[in-house]
Amino acid sequence: MNVFVTGASGWIGSAVVDELLAGGHRVTGLARSNASAALLEAKGAAVRRGDLDDLDALRAGANDADAVLHLANKHDWSDMAASNRAERAAVEALVAAVEGTDRPLLLASGTAGLAQGRLATEADRTAFRGPDAPRGGSENLALDAAERGVHAVSVRFAPTVHGAGDHGFVASLVAVARQTGVSAYPGDGSNRWPAVHRSDAARAVALGLEKAAGGDVLHVVAEEGVTTRTIAEAIGQACGLPVESVPTDAAAEHFGWIGGFFALDLAASSAVTRASLGWTPTGPTLVEDLDAGAYGSAR
Repeated sequence: MNVFVTGASGWIGSAVVDELLAGGHRVTGLARSNASAALLEAKGAAVRRGDLDDLDALRAGANDADAVLHLANKHDWSDMAASNRAERAAVEALVAAVEGTDRPLLLASGTAGLAQGRLATEADRTAFRGPDAPRGGSENLALDAAERGVHAVSVRFAPTVHGAGDHGFVASLVAVARQTGVSAYPGDGSNRWPAVHRSDAARAVALGLEKAAGGDVLHVVAEEGVTTRTIAEAIGQACGLPVESVPTDAAAEHFGWIGGFFALDLAASSAVTRASLGWTPTGPTLVEDLDAGAYGSAR
């Protein structure tokens, strides 16, 4: 299968490309820089130059492929409105390119914000709709298209896709701990964050490409919910820092932009996904990665 991948040189996308190539698929990755193009070519993937604003490149890449994996997102925290609109336009272009065919379109989404106080499941639908919503409401755009017969699949990743080299949420929490001199958690630390190792995430995406039906929602979650206190304790142990609670209403002040996320209870199940794909996570847990020094160690 020839697979067009956006975000092919990113944290998750680069691992997915490796998984697809190892499985015998051909990959064409969208690359906006010479460095990204060189990385893809070194792996044996083809390159299509462009970015998420280049809708012609997205359409051409989708039209030339047997399947599409949309894993890119601008994530520009300084202008999220523009990022959301760009995501909306990109998914609209990709949906239009595969509509009327049976070519799969898998797009990245997240489990965060689906439910509070209970496990979020694959049956939950996000309320986000329209170009000004988070991610431009792209998940509902794709799932609505699936109701018209488009082979669209939502791939919801845990907020923490961890491993050595991660520069996401956990790396940000480690940076805050080093900066403040304390590894903190909000309130009583009982809020839960789902997690998945990068290698397991890549395997789930590859399986979803081969097995998921149009309209399916996949939860790429290995650990349903690691408590924020457990995360803080593991960061404190890894960095040699004391562990303390901060009031929930002071989370934003202590942690900065990530405080609002870290104070939420985001537990999510992947039971349906595991059963439908035959996917069993085997990678290290989040705490095991922290203990092994994936995010640095005490100086």
